[in-house]
Order: sequence, then C-alpha cells, then structure tokens
Amino acid sequence: MNAPPLRIADFSFRSRLFVGTGKYLRDGEPDYELMRAALDASGCEVVTVAVRRERLIDQRGRSILDFLDLSRLTILPNTAGCFTADDAVRAARLGRELLEGAGNPGARWVKLEVLADRQTLLPDPIETLRATETLVADGFIVLAYSSDDPVLARRLRDAGAASVMPLGSPIGSGQGVLNPNNIRIILEQLKGADASYPVIVDAGVGTASDVTIAMELGADGVLLNTGIAGAKEPVLMAHAMRHALEAGFAAARAGRIPRRLYASASSPWDGLVHGTSR
Repeated sequence: MNAPPLRIADFSFRSRLFVGTGKYLRDGEPDYELMRAALDASGCEVVTVAVRRERLIDQRGRSILDFLDLSRLTILPNTAGCFTADDAVRAARLGRELLEGAGNPGARWVKLEVLADRQTLLPDPIETLRATETLVADGFIVLAYSSDDPVLARRLRDAGAASVMPLGSPIGSGQGVLNPNNIRIILEQLKGADASYPVIVDAGVGTASDVTIAMELGADGVLLNTGIAGAKEPVLMAHAMRHALEAGFAAARAGRIPRRLYASASSPWDGLVHGTSR
C-alpha cells in the first residue's frame, strides 16, 4: 500500500504501529528473543521502552537495549510507572541521557505517562498537563498519553505536545475502543486547524479488529503492547496487528458507505426478466 508517512515533529515513519517492549515473559523471566521476533513481525519502526532503571535492566543484569536493533528502530522512551509530574520529568531526562549515549534519535522525545493510581492506570490529567509544560520548555518532543477527554486533549496540544495519545480503554484491559465518539471529537477538534496534527490511539487494544476500528475512526496510528505480548502466539498476533492497521488506514482513506436502515440493491431493478413488485 502506497501510504503517506506518519510525521511527528521532524520524525517520519512508514509504519504507523508503535509497539511496546514489556511483558514478554517465559517462566517469569523477560524473553527478549520473543520480543525481538514479535517486533520484527509487527513491522514497527518505533518501540517504547520504560526508562526507569528497574525496567531497563533485568535481575540478570541484561539491558533491553542490547536486544533492540538501534540502527533500525527509533526508541520512544516512556515514563511508565510515574505518578507525579516531577517523577515523569526526571524519568524523561534520564531517558534522554541514556539514548544520547547510545546515539539513538529517540533521545529527543518522550512518551509522557503520568498515572493517577495503580488500580486503573488511568492518566492523571493535572499532572500530565504540568509535566507537558515543563518538558516542552526543556526542549522535549512530547507525546502525551491522555484520557479520551477532548478538553484535556486540546489543552495538551496547546501546551505544546507534538502528539496527543488518547486511550482506547485502560492499559492492558484488552477492551478496545470503548468510547469511539470521544475519539472522533478529539480527532475533529485537534485536526480542525491543522489536518497534519498526529493523534495516536494508545492502550486497551486486545486484538487486531481493535486496531482496525481505531484507524477507521481516523487515528494516525496505534500504540500497543499487551495485545501482542499477552497473546498465546505473540509473533502471529504481531503479524495480525500489522495487517489490521494497514487495512484500517486504507479503509479510512477510501471512505466507507453510509449506514442505512434498509437494503440498497447492488443491481438495478429495471429490466428484470421475471421481476415482481412488492
């Protein structure tokens, strides 16, 4: 499919699927080989990595970065596990320092997550906005994880976020896009003045059809992790997610037919040899 690239600030990518690197486990231990195979199958060019030290280096002293092709992949550091703006800002700066040392272009941006609590993992709107303002002032390209509240989405964009990433449903829940109307409103309002402004649906993807639905709504991309890592066959699911995104993006560009209450015949009624009227 000859699709236009996804542009975020001065980044440009062919793939619109962003994939996380967590939760790939075998016997309770991180399975980096499985992770690498799934990332390859997904076709992604951007992977998210939590930059807190306990996420970067496992109990055996292995760094997740050693299992990623840094010449091909752009790392998107995320502030997962942070519950205040101050903690998120510190994590973002740590990620920048680590990736500058690795020579990866991802050092210049951050996926900002500031969570409200450990049970719902929903974003804290006030702390997220505070952190966005601080990080933008510090020169970061901020991709802000958000609720599906259109008002907050506008505030984050106006604060300088390079992309707003509204959730489809809570992290890891697998419920898909629970509130498509709010996603539509966010897309309409954030793209009203700038059609190129990127909105990426993030969190809650359970299977391939959830990705297609998000893209058919008009999203510019999808970020997911658990939907692949938690599948019975992660590599196979990664293939499915890749093709689902491409199908949804193509369908959105093609334009669906209107929904009708009654049937609309594919062939004309006139000229039927043995037609009967009802």
